[in-house]
Amino acid sequence: MLLTADAMRASLVMCVLGMALLAAFFLRKRQLSISEYIGWGLVIILLPLLGPFLVILHRPGKRTE
Repeated sequence: MLLTADAMRASLVMCVLGMALLAAFFLRKRQLSISEYIGWGLVIILLPLLGPFLVILHRPGKRTE
């Protein structure tokens, strides 16, 4: 199966958006102030491939049950 450049680009964009969405859902379970949510959200968005991993590995705030 041959992939075109457009299909590869679309799958890359979907993976980046999926990782950002997973990191955002992870932040939702953490107890942070509004400014911390904005700051970590900017890390997710401005560092598209590395940002979600950094947010999850750093584990900001305390976990809410």
